[in-house]
This record gives sequence, structure tokens and C-alpha cells, in this order.
Amino acid sequence: MEKENLFKWKHYQPDIILLTVRWYLRYNLSFRDLVEMMEERGLFISHTTIMRWVHHYGPELDKRIRRYLKQTNDSWRVDETYIKVKGQWMYLYRAVDS
Repeated sequence: MEKENLFKWKHYQPDIILLTVRWYLRYNLSFRDLVEMMEERGLFISHTTIMRWVHHYGPELDKRIRRYLKQTNDSWRVDETYIKVKGQWMYLYRAVDS
């Protein structure tokens, strides 16, 4: 789909729609959280509008971005140790996929 055809007759700019959908899909935000974030930026969007955008543009965005994401294994390794920070022992760990 072309960008012009995908966003034809939409009230908001394509950048605003894509940003809102991306934030919803990437971060654990509710539709009402996104409404609040957009209001802070001077945009007044209904939560149902954002929900319709996610249902409409989400699958297309996922299809186009999925091939660029790095594949992970089912196997994960955890490295853990204790280090001294300002005289106090702290537990440090890191999970890495193989």
C-alpha cells in the first residue's frame, strides 16, 4: 500500500497516526494514556479513534517492520555476580540470548 492511499481522507497527519500506533504497540500504554500524551502535545484525540487506528494500521505496521527486527533464540544465558559499590555489596545480573 502506498502511503498516500493508506492515509487518504484521514483527519490527522500520517506522522501523528503512525507515532500513536507505534507507541501503543511498542510500550505498555493504554488508549487513555496515549490520549493524555497527545493532549500534552496539543492534540485532542479520542481513545476510540486511537483504538481504530491500532486495529487498522497495526497489522500493516507489524508486517512492514517484522523483517527488520533481530531474531532471538529460545536459549538465554544469565551472567550474575556481586560487586562492591561505595563499600556495599550489590547483586548484578544480565540476561543475554545465545
